[in-house]
Amino acid sequence: MNSYGEFAEIYDYLMHKDINYEHLADYIENIFSHYGVNPDLVCELACGTGNVTIPLAKRGYDMTAIDISEDMLDIARRKSEGLDILYLNQNMADLDLYGTMGAFLCMIDGINYVLPPKSLLKMFTRMKTCFMDPGALFIFDISTRYKLKQIVGNNTFTYSDKNVFYTWQNRYIDGRNISDMLLTFFVRTKNNYKRFEERHLQHAYSVSELKILLKKAGFKNIYIYRPYTFEKPDDTAERIVFVCS
Repeated sequence: MNSYGEFAEIYDYLMHKDINYEHLADYIENIFSHYGVNPDLVCELACGTGNVTIPLAKRGYDMTAIDISEDMLDIARRKSEGLDILYLNQNMADLDLYGTMGAFLCMIDGINYVLPPKSLLKMFTRMKTCFMDPGALFIFDISTRYKLKQIVGNNTFTYSDKNVFYTWQNRYIDGRNISDMLLTFFVRTKNNYKRFEERHLQHAYSVSELKILLKKAGFKNIYIYRPYTFEKPDDTAERIVFVCS
């Protein structure tokens, strides 16, 4: 579950079709500027294959990057050869660093993958009390409850191109606000197609739930935005960005 094993090999191929990571790095720097911070040390949680970490490292930030999947980290290390990035194989709910940071990032649904609220509170508290410099920012985004319940819901989606075909079967568990996703992939190889499955669970946190957890952890300032903007999201937003200090 959430292994990103074989999926790690095609993750970049699929994600780069949907996300402009240089644009996302621009937005993160705009947030730094908007809040008047200039962090030297930045830690990205749930960094995956380094698609946010690497462009920020190239822009001069001293990056630490954490992910639970060694497969994803192996790809990130290969992609970032020549850059001085510290990669750590950790469950971010058990965050453990060598010092404090000027900013933390957790982009593209990383928070949704922390299923128990008590584990998320533990992570927020440990980050805030042990590893954040005074005035440091914590920037993250989520897939909203509206998206996971109403858009993803109990629907099935398919994707196909010359290299990859997959089905994405979803089940929303209303009482627990959990989105249960089963992805079945057929990936083209030299002579045929390789089939494998990935199961992913995401917690559909509400904004109010997250604000309560963040405040319990010691965050005093919590702002929410539509992605790539400084505008307030509405009730049908599918993704929301949090900026916390």
